[in-house]
Amino acid sequence: MPSLDMLNDLIPVFVTLFVIIDPLGLVPVFIVLTQGTSAAHRRRMAIRACLTSFFILAAFALIGEGLLGVFGIHMPAFRIAGGTLLFLIALEMLFEKRSQKRNERAEQVHQELEEDHDTDKAGKTAKAKTKTAATKTADGPTIPDDEADDVSIFPMSIPFLSGPGAIASVMLLMGKFEDNIAMQASVIGVVAVVMVIAFVFFLLANVVAKRLSPTVATVVSRLLGMILAALAVQFIIDGIKQAFF
Repeated sequence: MPSLDMLNDLIPVFVTLFVIIDPLGLVPVFIVLTQGTSAAHRRRMAIRACLTSFFILAAFALIGEGLLGVFGIHMPAFRIAGGTLLFLIALEMLFEKRSQKRNERAEQVHQELEEDHDTDKAGKTAKAKTKTAATKTADGPTIPDDEADDVSIFPMSIPFLSGPGAIASVMLLMGKFEDNIAMQASVIGVVAVVMVIAFVFFLLANVVAKRLSPTVATVVSRLLGMILAALAVQFIIDGIKQAFF
């Protein structure tokens, strides 16, 4: 059973990863990218995106520091650079620019996928058109699973769930507990927990989007942004101490 000190260390780990990965903020993105697809397809996309992201982050957690060593980059320098990156992300959250960028990126990817889908449909026969028409329901047209685009790897996993900010965060947290194997294993465990939360949010995307008002989302985003800014500054301070003192 984890000790009280260990739980106290895990709370900022969870907060950092939850804020950076931001599963709640990705709900509108997931809705846009899977619009018009079946529930089974959305479930597959959610599972694949979360599993892929977990393995990517776990891999960087385990071999990230060694990879930096290959390029001659030491952990203090990475702490300063990573903390600066997290601080910039926190500023974007405080001024509501991060959600705006994500939604714009999602809309752009969705439009590109729609254009590719329309091009493929234009070259199909009348038989295929009849089949597509048959899939329409009272709620509007539904894209058949064999025609729906796979958005699980790009852009859901990379860059949204396991982007540069998430990778840097995981590596910074692993470096913080470099002499404590139990805490390093716990960091990977927290990554898994955040991915499970993301998966649940994606499955309940429509419900979450309806229940979460824009005002509440803005308040939560700015509050978490302030916490992330403080954690980022601490990473920078730790890096400077380790490098110069």
